[in-house]
Amino acid sequence: MINRIAPIMLALAGLFVPVNASIAQEPVWRHATALIEEPKYPEDFAHFEYANPDAPKGGTLKLSEEGTFDSFNAILAKGELAVGLNLIFDTLMKSSEDEISSSYGLLAESLSYPDDISQVTFRLRAEASWADGTPVTPDDVVFSFDKAKELNPLQAQYYAHVVSAEKTGDRDVTFRFDETNNQELPQILGQILVLPKHWWEGTDKDGTARDISRTTLEPVMGSGPYRIESFKAGSTIRYERREDYWGENLNVNIGHNNFGAIEYVYFTDANVEFEAFRAGTVDFRQENSASKWATAYDFPAVENGDVKLEKIENPLRAVGIMQALVPNLRREKFQDVRVRRALNFVLDFEDLNHNLAFDALARVDSYFWGTELASSGLPEGREKEILEGMRDKVPAEVFTTPYTNPVGGDPQKARANLRQALTLFQEAGYELRSGKLVNASTGEHFGIEILLSSPSLERSVLPYIASLKRIGIDARIRTVDASQYTNRIRSFDYDMIWNVWGQSLNPGNEQAGYWGSASVDREGSRNFAGISDPAVDELIRMVIFAQTREEKIAAVKALDRVLLAHHYVVPLFYSDAVKVAYSKTLAHPEELPYYGLGFPDIWWSAKAE
Repeated sequence: MINRIAPIMLALAGLFVPVNASIAQEPVWRHATALIEEPKYPEDFAHFEYANPDAPKGGTLKLSEEGTFDSFNAILAKGELAVGLNLIFDTLMKSSEDEISSSYGLLAESLSYPDDISQVTFRLRAEASWADGTPVTPDDVVFSFDKAKELNPLQAQYYAHVVSAEKTGDRDVTFRFDETNNQELPQILGQILVLPKHWWEGTDKDGTARDISRTTLEPVMGSGPYRIESFKAGSTIRYERREDYWGENLNVNIGHNNFGAIEYVYFTDANVEFEAFRAGTVDFRQENSASKWATAYDFPAVENGDVKLEKIENPLRAVGIMQALVPNLRREKFQDVRVRRALNFVLDFEDLNHNLAFDALARVDSYFWGTELASSGLPEGREKEILEGMRDKVPAEVFTTPYTNPVGGDPQKARANLRQALTLFQEAGYELRSGKLVNASTGEHFGIEILLSSPSLERSVLPYIASLKRIGIDARIRTVDASQYTNRIRSFDYDMIWNVWGQSLNPGNEQAGYWGSASVDREGSRNFAGISDPAVDELIRMVIFAQTREEKIAAVKALDRVLLAHHYVVPLFYSDAVKVAYSKTLAHPEELPYYGLGFPDIWWSAKAE
């Protein structure tokens, strides 16, 4: 990218005097941002190549969701947020699904930042407007940013180095940073959810003042292509496409937002949700159970073609996966690395994969599994140089022993792994007494409660529970409803949880929220394991500030290797493709975007053709 140096000014005796007028230049306005390669699409592109500009408009898409909801306030980390609110709101920029880390103007027609990336300015489109016809203004963007940092701990962490947002022109808003050369900040600010200040500071139909710091079930107003048409609290939501949507003909929207309405029905039981799909009351389902995919999709609608099945690799091409059981290091019993390592020896993936998943899964062995960012073997080249520079801060095994998961699959291997687990527990100060694994000093029985959000996960966890019990651990499952689960996760009230981290091919600021020391005690953070380690913090900074792709890859691999060496999680498994089943009444372009499903954005109703 071509960048320009912003004018440098010095205040003297109340006057601003140019330090070097010869280098002062007008800002360069860009139509797109890209972090890995130059943007694929020029400023005047007609539409994204993967979108069908002739897609018909209309029809109703019927979807399902597990759990419940009690709020439409998308900015808060409170309550159970309704699904689908992204349909209501536009962001400053819109991501492309056939590129890695590229975004193009949506609410903003362009952006500008200096060479040192000390700030970024977005210029809003003159035609951008809210659903009531009021223009979207810089004041709305400033309001949205300020409230996000004030009211949402995750956003406060994510935008920690963005110190201010201010109106700097009739259609310009500028974000200023407390550090330079963080290449990701302009792009992640382009993703900020923009809310209508005048609506939130107004009153509802009863004359009651709205309060953005509280949850609400009043249908919120946005600038996006849909509006909330109706809902039943905790149960159903219907979004209707706006015929007066201001951005209908933008190039980034051509071929998008095709359904006339999108309806969500909530289910508290995953099996009932699946039966609703089988019965035809739900149009689309992404199947995450390998066993169900292998055995449960033989019903008549599949056999007669009313339901289509597809395995699609596209979404996983640019996503690194870590799916794992996550012990909470905030609890003393998990702070010994030998204990955490022992917990991995107890899991017999091969047996689980064969008996429950028909050998359809692969074991995860990296926090960036499935991508070029995953570490493997022993470190070499620039990655080794980075680790050598912190040799006294990282586990010695990162230089000597490639990370591998224990291998089971037969009784002999399973017994050997359980013996190894017991040996590690004994080294950590535990012993077996009358069949119970206890702390040798206190006599306290070692116990683990695995907190789950859905009964559908129990089938995969129960074999692990049984193995834990075989070595004397008081192991149990606690499955709770969505509200309880959310509250317990936000307050770190658990021994162990099941979690999935999805990583982009351009990791950056979010890594501090996943593994950084500053997030370990921040309620609502995504540092679920409770990681606080100086070397990890240093590596996160290297990842964020890497100036070349080669440096970024080396830093990420080093981070991956150190996280693995600390055995913070018990890695689970994943599939190499996304499995979807959908009604024949739905259609999508012949070629889906290289890095995504494009659902529901670029799909359409065949009934509308």
